[in-house]
Amino acid sequence: MGSLEITKLFKENYKGKSVLITGNTGFKGSWLAFWLTQLGAKVTGYSSEEFAHPFHYNLLTPKTPTIYGNILNKELLLKSVQKIQPDIIFHLAAQSLVRASYITPSLTYETNVIGTLHVLEAASACESVKAFINVTSDKVYENFEWERGYHEKDILGGYDMYSSSKACSEILTSSFKRSFLKDKIAIASVRAGNVIGGGDMAADRLIPDVIRAASNNTSTNIRNIKSIRPWQHVLEPLSGYLLVGQKLIEGRVDLATAWNFGPDDDQCLEVGTILDMMRSAWPRISYISKSVETTMHEAGILKLDCSKAKKELKWLPVWNNQKTIEKTVNWYREYYEEGAINTASDLNTFIADAKAKKLCWTIE
Repeated sequence: MGSLEITKLFKENYKGKSVLITGNTGFKGSWLAFWLTQLGAKVTGYSSEEFAHPFHYNLLTPKTPTIYGNILNKELLLKSVQKIQPDIIFHLAAQSLVRASYITPSLTYETNVIGTLHVLEAASACESVKAFINVTSDKVYENFEWERGYHEKDILGGYDMYSSSKACSEILTSSFKRSFLKDKIAIASVRAGNVIGGGDMAADRLIPDVIRAASNNTSTNIRNIKSIRPWQHVLEPLSGYLLVGQKLIEGRVDLATAWNFGPDDDQCLEVGTILDMMRSAWPRISYISKSVETTMHEAGILKLDCSKAKKELKWLPVWNNQKTIEKTVNWYREYYEEGAINTASDLNTFIADAKAKKLCWTIE
């Protein structure tokens, strides 16, 4: 699919726009920056080398221009936003690992709460900013191990430091908006399920751990093979983030709220099922189910109710789990076996499949 055709997506709202992505060198941020560049946006990143997982970012061309700095560096962040003059900010920079939050709780809170405050303050001081998307997590909800999915009106909480810090980020964003911004900047928060796809090499995540082991012809120890999660390809929530951004750019301040983006309920599967699907796609994948004594809490079941996004935004998922796993595993397999980088081809296939379904963000 040609770049000129891609720029027509989302009603061409990103074409020529200045976009700032915090955390652009991370897994999700690098995919978002790549897509926005294809949409014709002028993308600039702000990322800390300390927290970055630059594997995927480093493989992409052209590179997103990036200012390297910590979001806790308030002065540098403020100067950077003033220099970039963004129309819209996607805030993804975070300490994003649950288990790491047990080891560095203070740093997790400083990054995810105070860091978010710094980005909001920088945005409010810049006249060009019209929209702000705060990317949080499906883990912002107080988890009662319910079978049903959590919807946007459910209580926020979090057992661990990561989850609770993201819930605090949501509360902070809402408070900052009401206290200082009113209608000056349209702010929305977006919450996604377990995002997978090619290029993620972060530690303590299921897919990267399994892929690393497969690339070395070893097995992976799996802690909780029965855990259920809302698995989805990285492009699924990104299509939702971009759709929300489109609406905010168009002036739909009524949609400046919280949004869930996840798979349909029947696509929320156990870890073991996902692993078996991965092994079918790449026989080198091997795992051992081994419970480990730990004081670190992990939820047994977590689902999202995305009916609000489906009804009010007309957003829908594109790929089922089978297609998601195939695309994810093939990205890694072809990279390790052939040196191929399938990011562009995966994006093109995703867009083509969305067009075939006549999803709203593909209609000119």
